[in-house]
Amino acid sequence: MKINSLNILINQASVLNKKFYFISGNEKTLMEKIKKIIVEGFKKKENVQVKNIETISDFVDEVGLFGDKNIYIVNGNKEIDKESLDNLRLSENHFIFLQENSQKIKKIKNLFSVDKDSYLIDCYELDKDSKIKILNEFLRVNKLEISQDVYWFLIDKLDSKYIFFEKNLIKVLELNKQDITLDKIKKILTVDESGKERIFFNLLQKNKEIIGLYRDKIINNSDVNELYYYSKFFCQLIIDCNSEDEYKKKIPIYLFKEKNYLIDIYRKYNSKKKKMLLKLLSSTESILRKESGLSLVVGLRFLLNIKKITIS
Repeated sequence: MKINSLNILINQASVLNKKFYFISGNEKTLMEKIKKIIVEGFKKKENVQVKNIETISDFVDEVGLFGDKNIYIVNGNKEIDKESLDNLRLSENHFIFLQENSQKIKKIKNLFSVDKDSYLIDCYELDKDSKIKILNEFLRVNKLEISQDVYWFLIDKLDSKYIFFEKNLIKVLELNKQDITLDKIKKILTVDESGKERIFFNLLQKNKEIIGLYRDKIINNSDVNELYYYSKFFCQLIIDCNSEDEYKKKIPIYLFKEKNYLIDIYRKYNSKKKKMLLKLLSSTESILRKESGLSLVVGLRFLLNIKKITIS
């Protein structure tokens, strides 16, 4: 059964009634958001463990020590057919398939679109109507009222990639209600959004250049959190991929200009470095939650430590 990704963003609890979720499209950040909503929804609903497998042939039906169910994140599309889905259907588990669009998966998507125990979810960049629906829900949930000028400025100017759209809405939420004016909004949202992302793409520069770029682009706690998310997204790609070919396939299409750079970074990593990177992500996130007053220092240290691990 096909379902609009917006239905999941806005009516999250209503979609936790299927065995299979096939998430596709060309907007990687929205795909990851949809996956997160589904996983967290099931975690609230019942005791589940999340497991990653490359293909469905790696699936082993097992029940946790306390009867917990599993959610399997399937990263590959090999061996998916009606018979294999029928076999998986016999288990008590849920399955989330993540695949960026290509001609190779057209037949597989058709299979999920007609399966009554499945949701096929396509994720693309936000159009104007999608932005309006998301913003309306954001205002409703947070009980915010904004002027028409601010409203249409947000619709027209915010990024079409979901995660950047969401992050900017969070910036608005961090303002005092009396400060949500058009002038104030323009000041906090006119910073070049790609600027923070650029910092990660300068990771192999000299420390002096990295520090200068960081100080130029990162000026408050919100900027640090945004930079952390960008960096975590790229680091997680490195950690999760078991081969260069798999990594290449998972680099978002919109980063085509940076693809060679990202591949070069990936080639510098082995299993030991990946473990170090995962530990750094975990410790930094914990510190940012506990010590928000030190976030500017923590953010810079985090960035330099990524470089240190990468070139070691």
